Amino acid sequence: MRSDPDRAARYDAGRALREKLPREAHADWEPAAERPDPVALLEEQATSRVPDLVPIRYGRMIASPFAFLRGAAIVMAADLAPTPSSGIRVQLAGDAHVANFGFYASPERDLLFDVNDFDETLPGPWEWDVKRLAASAVVASRSMGHPRADGLAAARRATEAYRRVTRSLARLRTLDVWYAHIDEAEVAATARGPAARMLREVAGKALERDATHALELRTDPATGEERIAESPPLIVHRPDLVDLDRLGRRFERFRRTLVSDRRALLARYRLTDAALKVVGVGSVGTRCFVAYLSAGRDDPLFLQVKEAQASVLERFLGRSRLRSHGERVVAGQRIVQAASDAFLGWGSDDDGHDYYWRQLRDWKGSFDVAAMRPADLDAYARLCGAALARAHARSGDPVMLAGYLGSGSAFERSMTSFAEAYADRTERDLAELKAAVADGRIEARTGV
Repeated sequence: MRSDPDRAARYDAGRALREKLPREAHADWEPAAERPDPVALLEEQATSRVPDLVPIRYGRMIASPFAFLRGAAIVMAADLAPTPSSGIRVQLAGDAHVANFGFYASPERDLLFDVNDFDETLPGPWEWDVKRLAASAVVASRSMGHPRADGLAAARRATEAYRRVTRSLARLRTLDVWYAHIDEAEVAATARGPAARMLREVAGKALERDATHALELRTDPATGEERIAESPPLIVHRPDLVDLDRLGRRFERFRRTLVSDRRALLARYRLTDAALKVVGVGSVGTRCFVAYLSAGRDDPLFLQVKEAQASVLERFLGRSRLRSHGERVVAGQRIVQAASDAFLGWGSDDDGHDYYWRQLRDWKGSFDVAAMRPADLDAYARLCGAALARAHARSGDPVMLAGYLGSGSAFERSMTSFAEAYADRTERDLAELKAAVADGRIEARTGV
């Protein structure tokens, strides 16, 4: 790092930022004096969503502090906005909690581990992603009833991995940083014992998840056509929100955003059916569909069509310079991920809603964070921290960031302290949401 004068200068510039903002300053966090009402923020966000689905979102959020944190990205964005930043900017994932990482297939058919949610992506301070990751590790641990020390250890492992991987990437050439990725073999090498077995099992299940197993299909007796089997209220046909004619126009707009070879591949498929599919926690209430395309009997392709609304970060960081939120999500994902879905693209509908498209299942493997033992969460958090460091290095300056982070443990100590303080606040915010449900201000539908 020191042999190259340019790298040395960038490293020293990053190190000098410690005078402006000591790493220890990240440990301090208290709610702002004029902190917005968290329930009011969630209600405001719900106004742009499908009304009859919003109670499902609230019902999922009140299940645990971790579920609340997952759905409350807008609340944490408001809390992070007044916090100090070193000034180093990256393409933020935007919602980098521990449940938003996982396995997926690259177009070259390699199994990769990476950030996998970009609904809120926007350029901004790198600290925001790291703080959300660290806080989510502590909140997840508490939600599972783990001892206090285990949650703090998971947050520390995540942020330590972020620092170490950033410093490792800072020694590489720019193209080597861009091509860096975390594959199945590297994941297997990150842990031993039961935690390693957990990682291998999720990877193995991911390899079994493809289009033929994505959704159940049933033959329509009236037409003989295969249709997506319903599972109300989570998978339903909603002609008021999507029909094949409207989706077909949307599909053509999406197809034009793909490179020519992917457009040629999609031309082999026929759009056959579409249904609304409720997904996640924070996304519940947005217009999310699954499109069933067929190239023949037993030759399906399922694409997820997900509404892209304004990022929760925009009111604090400014609007995206891209024309549509679907394009914002896709562009951010392509910058941050080591490789992206072969059919990742965007489009809009006739009513002005923006969407992005991707495969519903293509070796996608998610981790059941709520079922992890302390050792599992520890190993997994370390993997998430490493993935986030690699993601930030693609758009930020890893050399300058390495200079700021340093070689000691000051950074992770501060982030762990922040994470514990924010976990306390999350539990109080959840109590406020539950009170709003109890007094009838908020309608919540549980069990779905």
